[in-house]
Amino acid sequence: MLLTIDAGNTNTVFALIDGESIAEQWRISTGDQRTVDEYIVWISNLMALNGRKPDAITSAIIASVVPQVVWPLTQLCKKYFGCEPLVVGSEGVELGVDVRVTNPKEVGADRLVNAVAGHALHGGPLIVVDFGTATTFDVVGGDGAYLGGVICPGINLSLQALHQAAAKLPRIAVEAPGPEKAVTGKTTLDAMQSGVFWGYVGMIEGLVSRLKAEHSADMKVLATGGLAPIFANRTTAIDEVTGDLTLQGLRLISERNNRAV
Repeated sequence: MLLTIDAGNTNTVFALIDGESIAEQWRISTGDQRTVDEYIVWISNLMALNGRKPDAITSAIIASVVPQVVWPLTQLCKKYFGCEPLVVGSEGVELGVDVRVTNPKEVGADRLVNAVAGHALHGGPLIVVDFGTATTFDVVGGDGAYLGGVICPGINLSLQALHQAAAKLPRIAVEAPGPEKAVTGKTTLDAMQSGVFWGYVGMIEGLVSRLKAEHSADMKVLATGGLAPIFANRTTAIDEVTGDLTLQGLRLISERNNRAV
């Protein structure tokens, strides 16, 4: 069984993949001070609750945008699961796609993994919109090459900044307005929710339109990340939501590298 670890800026997702199926999935807040032993106490308890044994894990792969957590996660795999993990972006780990940007090492591991999965599962050309700590738009060519993209503040970051910078504006949650609700807010709360939600919809539609025009292609648009379904239901700019895109990308990269050994 494959252990995949996707360490993002806010959360880290651990998943057990059996063949092509995600058997288990757990989430923990990303902490750059967390130790190897803290990780194993947490994940071993969750595995036990689900009837999973550590010796069922035969291989592991890590994608991280937080450099400080790579070492403890690597040691976790070595010490407690008895396997040397692949680390996306490390020397010798093949993605199987051409990265056509000025400095490939600058591109976040999660964005490259999404590009691998998007093309393998859906073909190309396409745009992958990932609603994470940042909202990213990544362009994948018809041949699977990663062509670059756009990085925007994530919606929760925007809400946090709005609350902190304006004394009278409350902290609000992201939610899709009901069909009967006007865009024009009649209260401060309504105005904030409308601005955040429809503002992001406008950003999505505008950037997707500009990317398609720039690349002269009618690209398929995939959305992933926790907030993807909320926005996908209110715009035709998104063609499909694929919640496990990053995990499937890690599976594919692991398979490609293990076949090459």
